[in-house]
Amino acid sequence: MAVVELTDQSFPSTVLESTRPVLVDFYASWCGPCRLMAPMMTWADETYGERLLVTKMDVDANPATRDAYRLQGIPCLVIFRNSEEVARSEGALSQGQLRTFIDPNL
Repeated sequence: MAVVELTDQSFPSTVLESTRPVLVDFYASWCGPCRLMAPMMTWADETYGERLLVTKMDVDANPATRDAYRLQGIPCLVIFRNSEEVARSEGALSQGQLRTFIDPNL
């Protein structure tokens, strides 16, 4: 599998209608800490791919979703389950921190 790139148009069907939990990495191309998270998202996809859909969304290119979820800082990781936000973390995370964020929300 690969990390799925989301848009304002694909967000509802990909995230809100998913039958498994979804991790969304809200990022911007100019954001240094966001670039540090890219390998962590690949790791999450490789580690949890069967149980978790790993996605990413450029907040500059997709303002409707950014505004709907009132994102203040990036990177911002949000886990959705059954169309509801169940966890949120702002700022870059290490692999261990990411595991600690994901595991209880599967």
